[in-house]
Amino acid sequence: MTLEQRVAESAGIVRERIPAVPEIAIVLGSGLGDFADTLDSPVAIDASTIPHYPRSTVPGHRGRLVVGGVGGKRVLTFQGRIHFYESNDLEAVLYPIHLALALGVRNLIVTNAAGGVNRSFRAGDLMLISDQMNLTLDRYPLPSSSRRGSPFDARLMTLARESALSLGIDLKEGVYAGMKGPSYETAAEVEMIYRLGGDAVGMSTVFEVLLASGGGMSVLGISCITNLATGISKTPLSHGEVTEAGLRVKSRFERLLRSIVSAI
Repeated sequence: MTLEQRVAESAGIVRERIPAVPEIAIVLGSGLGDFADTLDSPVAIDASTIPHYPRSTVPGHRGRLVVGGVGGKRVLTFQGRIHFYESNDLEAVLYPIHLALALGVRNLIVTNAAGGVNRSFRAGDLMLISDQMNLTLDRYPLPSSSRRGSPFDARLMTLARESALSLGIDLKEGVYAGMKGPSYETAAEVEMIYRLGGDAVGMSTVFEVLLASGGGMSVLGISCITNLATGISKTPLSHGEVTEAGLRVKSRFERLLRSIVSAI
């Protein structure tokens, strides 16, 4: 069975369980999944009940799709993502995006937990992703995008800035660097990213963004700076630290996300 056939079967099952096609899809990163629990009239679908859908194994990624309302908009949230280091399979990483495209979703918001590379960032900051760097050294046959420059949508970025301003939230901006993981970056690698122009580093997002943008979706990216990267932080890094930081920023993150979704 081809990827297209598998995605079509998955999409058919999801369509049977939701009242209408969502306008916006949101990928919720580590420690940020609770946003799905705030949706109006939610319909939760366990990923294990969707044929061909890959399984997430990382703590903080619950492996559910939750469809509901935010500010009158229909939203599909992916409560957890699949990382490349879990399966070494980019097709699995990108399956949720293929599914969203098959369902006809036109807007995508990707969120993630990231280490701060920019020396002015602090744990708990929210960063609007202005552009990205693929430092995984891997490639995937993605559709070509008609956009030049950043794969992130300028209109959605403006809405994000306006939402943050209206809420009094300090929204940083910067370039996200995607690495393979699962080990955290060395101090030398962090210094390399800094010199290349990166502001934050993580283990996801870059391929999701390229596929969605190339497939015609308008894409917005937000990073939660959960820790300072190796060589900047004075303490050892851990996934527990990432999850705890996500909980601390939860209220600001949810308010910002709801405002952006309502404005789209």
